[in-house]
Amino acid sequence: MNETNGDWLALEDSLRSRFEVTSEPVSWAGHSLDILRPRSVDDLINEDEFNRDGRLPYWADVWPSALGLAQRIADERGNGRRLLELGCAVGFVACLAVKAGFRVTATDYHPEACEFTRLNAWRNRLPVPETRLVDWRDYPEDLRGFDLVIASDVLYEKPYCDLVASCFARSLAVEGLGILTDPQRTLAAGFPAAAERAGLRLAKKTAMPVEKEGRHQVIDLYELRRGR
Repeated sequence: MNETNGDWLALEDSLRSRFEVTSEPVSWAGHSLDILRPRSVDDLINEDEFNRDGRLPYWADVWPSALGLAQRIADERGNGRRLLELGCAVGFVACLAVKAGFRVTATDYHPEACEFTRLNAWRNRLPVPETRLVDWRDYPEDLRGFDLVIASDVLYEKPYCDLVASCFARSLAVEGLGILTDPQRTLAAGFPAAAERAGLRLAKKTAMPVEKEGRHQVIDLYELRRGR
């Protein structure tokens, strides 16, 4: 689509009418982006949606794991390589990847996340990434052959280790690199085994210190490759 400035302003107006939003600079890895997002995750919790499919509005913030992932992506040269993000939230990492020269496909389960991602790219005068609505339980067959597949803070339910590992395995190119960051959740301890079951191997695991809003946290960073 060839959106005009009027289209983007209309999208921003639409999001502002549906959400109480805040705009804040997020600086990381030597870059600063102005990120528009909902003001409060807690205010978006919908019990009916949670009871129906476990849906929680984790997409509505920039979490410390996203900052850790952004730091790792900043070490990579895009050079037009294809990058897929599983769970793009409000688009901070996707925007940083676009800025680094990757051809980005940003995916999420929530349509609002894709809207914020596209808008935040436009607001920061960046090429707007492709966005897709994706359910990991019904994974699209055409999401294949990506040079990088990335995700942050997505292992918050027990089934997600195997689901996410399967998505990585299906989407990575033969020589591709998978990168996942997690705030040392107990459930994430099962991720390396899930990756192995999916035909991947844990090439590297790093403990990465992250500071956000004056709070220090250690993030686990997993790097995956094909082969056992």
